[in-house]
Amino acid sequence: MTAVLRAGTARRASPPPPSWRVSSLPSSGEADVAVCERRALGTTAHVVVWPHEANAAVCDAVDRVLDSLDRQVSRFRTDSELVRAERNPGSPTLLSQGAAEALTVALAAACVTGGRVTPTVGAAVRALGYDRDFAAILPGAGDGGTGPAPGWRDVELVGRVLRLAPGLLLDLGATAKGLGADRAAWAGLGARGGARGVLVGLGGDVAAAGEPLRGGWPIGVAEEPVCDWRSAPDVVRLLSGGVATSSVLHRRWRNAKGIVHHIVDPSTGEPAGGRWRTATVAARTCVEANTASTAAIVAGGDAEAWLADHGLPGRLVDHEGAVHLVGGWPEHAEGLVPAVPRSIFGRAERVRR
Repeated sequence: MTAVLRAGTARRASPPPPSWRVSSLPSSGEADVAVCERRALGTTAHVVVWPHEANAAVCDAVDRVLDSLDRQVSRFRTDSELVRAERNPGSPTLLSQGAAEALTVALAAACVTGGRVTPTVGAAVRALGYDRDFAAILPGAGDGGTGPAPGWRDVELVGRVLRLAPGLLLDLGATAKGLGADRAAWAGLGARGGARGVLVGLGGDVAAAGEPLRGGWPIGVAEEPVCDWRSAPDVVRLLSGGVATSSVLHRRWRNAKGIVHHIVDPSTGEPAGGRWRTATVAARTCVEANTASTAAIVAGGDAEAWLADHGLPGRLVDHEGAVHLVGGWPEHAEGLVPAVPRSIFGRAERVRR
């Protein structure tokens, strides 16, 4: 899925983010929008802003959010807060408010999915060979074999204080980009540029904030990221909240045992091998949508019932290419995605920062 239209030790200075590529497109006669794109967090970031004059302020706000999130929870930065905690197993690590929130959300995801989505798969993901930025994975590296991931209750987080048991490694890949899209969209809306509506997409995770375009934000749905919504096989309309796609066809590599992918089944420590090759889900926030789409891949045959029980619209594609719609997902192109009024996280912190 792609957006449519196109506390601790001293931190080392981060290099400036890449420049945004900006273009403008008419938005159904309502206003002109700015469409901005750059690489971020190992994927492609899209920001759609209306009116277009607000794009500079919005992109600056998005830059700050994405840089902060990277410093908080990246497992590819030696100076990130989570990596620092892993280097000191058994010892308390004081996290920033943002890092603590990100981990709290990841634990809420584990709770609501019954452990199908959990941040404790870090060792399993690394053992499979995904131990560096995806573009730098070495062919043949890793063979898995860690067995079931530790339970999410093994993560000791009290307020902002994190204590990890020896050998417990974290990976927030199933929630961090969704959370980042939510944070960035709302930060962009609150920037001084006067934006009325903002859409942020990070790879397959899309979050909307403020007023949508007339008829809703068009969202391209695809089994792998596409550069332009017009090349997507399916387009739906989103008024608010978030949409996320998880797919076993994306982020694949060859390790010592063969072709593997990045979605790990915590019950085995191996790549999920269930019924679905792609799951697209809408939810009240993007991070909840990302949680649900990943959970659907892991849940396999139980996914449709799980999504329906949580009132989540979804589009599931099986390995033969058949499409299954759940919870009122639009049956026709340009259809409106049903609003999801309730959080699946219950009392988990809201993620609009």
